Amino acid sequence: MVHKVAVIGAGPCGLTSVKACLDEGMEPTCFESSDDMGGLWKFKEVSEPNRASIYRSLTINVWKEMMCYSDYPIPADYPNYMHHSKILNYFRMYADHFKLLQYIRFQTKVKSVKQRPDFSRTGQWDVVTETRDGYEENHIFDAIICCTGHFNYPNLPLKDFPGIETFEGKYSHSWDYKGPEDMHGKRVVVIGIGNSGGDIAVEGSRVAEQVYLSTRSGAWVIRQVSDNGLPVDRFNTRFVHIMFRLLPMRFLNWLGEKKLNSMYDHAMYGLKPKHRLFSQIPVINDDLPFRILSGSVIVKPNIKEIRGSTVVFDDGSTAENVDLIVFATGYNYDFPYLPKNAIYKSGHRIGLYKHVFPPILEQPTLAIVGFIHSDGAIMPQAEMQARFVTRVFKGHKKLPSNQAMIKAVENDTKKIAKNYVVSKLTPLQVDFVEHMDDLAKDIGVQPNLLWLFLTDFPLFKKVLWGPVTAYQYRLMGPGKWEGARKAIFTQYDRMYQPLKTRQLNAQQSSTTGFLIKLSLTFMAGGAAIYYIHRNPTTISTLVSKLRPQSV
Repeated sequence: MVHKVAVIGAGPCGLTSVKACLDEGMEPTCFESSDDMGGLWKFKEVSEPNRASIYRSLTINVWKEMMCYSDYPIPADYPNYMHHSKILNYFRMYADHFKLLQYIRFQTKVKSVKQRPDFSRTGQWDVVTETRDGYEENHIFDAIICCTGHFNYPNLPLKDFPGIETFEGKYSHSWDYKGPEDMHGKRVVVIGIGNSGGDIAVEGSRVAEQVYLSTRSGAWVIRQVSDNGLPVDRFNTRFVHIMFRLLPMRFLNWLGEKKLNSMYDHAMYGLKPKHRLFSQIPVINDDLPFRILSGSVIVKPNIKEIRGSTVVFDDGSTAENVDLIVFATGYNYDFPYLPKNAIYKSGHRIGLYKHVFPPILEQPTLAIVGFIHSDGAIMPQAEMQARFVTRVFKGHKKLPSNQAMIKAVENDTKKIAKNYVVSKLTPLQVDFVEHMDDLAKDIGVQPNLLWLFLTDFPLFKKVLWGPVTAYQYRLMGPGKWEGARKAIFTQYDRMYQPLKTRQLNAQQSSTTGFLIKLSLTFMAGGAAIYYIHRNPTTISTLVSKLRPQSV
């Protein structure tokens, strides 16, 4: 029976894993190599080796209601899209509320994790840790949860850029980027059009002489501020998800691309990618189209070669006198502390059953939480994974045989390759709602729409038509939270709250709108009556045309 659990990393995945262990009555010990919690969201002025890094201005591109944990809503007065400092504050409040800090050992690095000699019987692990002072300690744990993420090892593919050794300026990876200070008055090339590349190009363009954004394949760019000024995530509903299952993907791609191109033509802006809209996670950036339109960002194809301070692109065009190149070229992933015989490779990715469990171990006592890319925030998905993992550790859920799990992993790999553009750097895509529901079904917490329809119709409407927020997975089953229903009914209140910064006379505005609509109705009705009065045979003519013709 699993009792003592080692959680590696105190970021958003590690925090919720510690809580999930406590909820199942286990004893977690969380090892964090840095001096604070937060993982990726802990900003530091100088990037630390083998740790995730963010820039000073970073604001999350996920709506707060879609990124919070399922039983701890983000405060109503927090902005809908939060700066990294607000996110870290939220993690602190979460850890304090659920009393998680006492289980975290800061400045303690995990050096190795190995199966014990009797692993096939006990499932136990030997763990070696090292403190900041270099003191090593040996531990024995019943189970391990790895929460170290996949943004730790920058991918810097210099060999793909002939002539880089002749470049006369400076180059760096986006992992090193903290702000645009070094770009003042400079000519800058940003390579890569992911979210980081887009953000850096936009921010740099405000101070640089010129920014070039080089992309090999292009990207679909969507706005955070969507129709009627609402967060775009608000439209990620169960009804929409059902439509994605029923309607042809070709039609959905056409519809989505038409919507995006109605805002700005991606071909005209040089952004149009080779792939369809839903084949890859889109770039989320409200400012990039305007920076392109203003000429401060120039979109270019892939780089052919570099000659001193000149960058030559595939189409033969050049950028002269370039001072700085930023490689926003993604990350490699690794778990250097894990034994090689615990890792199963499937295609480009580490194969994990349910995207969590290695399928080749004799005992299911090792789990990797948060090792996915998705169209949703990692926080609620990591929480769901942690709930699933701890149910397995506790014996409430039994995994299939190794052979069955390997088969499921290979099917997942084929499915990912079919539905998404897959590469060595992006092999981990999952659909947010599908992944959440899949795990929730195994845990026993998936919302039962038919039951809600019969017993709580107002809640049914919120669950079906409203955003798929994590609160839905606390309505029933293990870990049920009594505040879940209220959290669902008040999620829009928390959306509007931070916008209420100026009092308006809403009644006057609505009355004016009503009077305008009423005036237009009277005008249209009056015009129709006048036309019929002048043409008395109009109605009889229309009626005769509606009668079925006899053969």
